[in-house]
Formats: sequence, C-alpha cells, structure tokens
Amino acid sequence: MTTTPPDATRAHRATPAVLFLCTHNAGRSQMAMGFFKHLAGDQARVYSGGSEPADELNPVAIAAMAEKGINIAAEKPKQWTMDMIEAVDVVITMGCGDSCPILSARRYEEWVLPDPAGQPLDAIRTIRDEIEQRVQALLGQLGVYAKPGG
Repeated sequence: MTTTPPDATRAHRATPAVLFLCTHNAGRSQMAMGFFKHLAGDQARVYSGGSEPADELNPVAIAAMAEKGINIAAEKPKQWTMDMIEAVDVVITMGCGDSCPILSARRYEEWVLPDPAGQPLDAIRTIRDEIEQRVQALLGQLGVYAKPGG
C-alpha cells in the first residue's frame, strides 16, 4: 500500500479506500493510517493528510504505535489534496473542523478524539487504543477483515 493516490478513478477500484484527516497530520490521522495498513494489508488502501501539516510526526505518537508493533516513524505530515479525496470512498475527519473538505458521493465520519499534541504517553495510549477500536470497526463495515496477527 502506498500513501500516494493512484491514477485510477474510484470507479475502477476493486478495493475500498479511506482517507484520515486531522489538522496537523502528525498524530491521530497517522496512527489511524498505521492501524489501517497493519490490519488491512493489501485488502484496502489508505491515505492521510492535514489541513495545516506539522513539520514532523509527534514523537510520542510514534512511540505509542511502536508499543503495538507498528512503525509510523517513516511517515511525513502532508497536506490533503483533492486527488486524495477523489481516490477514496470514506473520509474520516478528526478535529480539523471547517478546514476539512466535503465532497458529495463520499461517506464522511467525524471521529471526536482529543488532540495528542503536547500530551504525555499515557494520554496518547488512550487515544491510540480508541483509534485502534474505531479502525477495526471501520474495516468490518467495509468488509475488510484483519489479517492474521493484525
């Protein structure tokens, strides 16, 4: 799976695709993308972006995900693009408010989660665990089942 949207249109895709959005693309959306990739394998595609991307990922979010055996350290915060939105079936927003885009013919969900910026590891673990549960539920709704060991 890649974090760059494919050239193919939504209509030509055989696998579901999801976009996770938050303001800085440095914590919540990156953790969600990490869980999604880990659990879905090649059964689905996933992207993440932010309305005001940070310079780097939240190091405490990286540490929290590493505790789950998921390495997100190589990811970089990025600005969401129209190409990303057009490439997906589902857009999950996490606190980016009016700066998150809305297009018709997409499923939208707002996941109300605390912003992990500046929070200690214990607080981020709680956010991480809620994200994991929500990603597992989303995958089930999409008919994508976690890979063994996921």
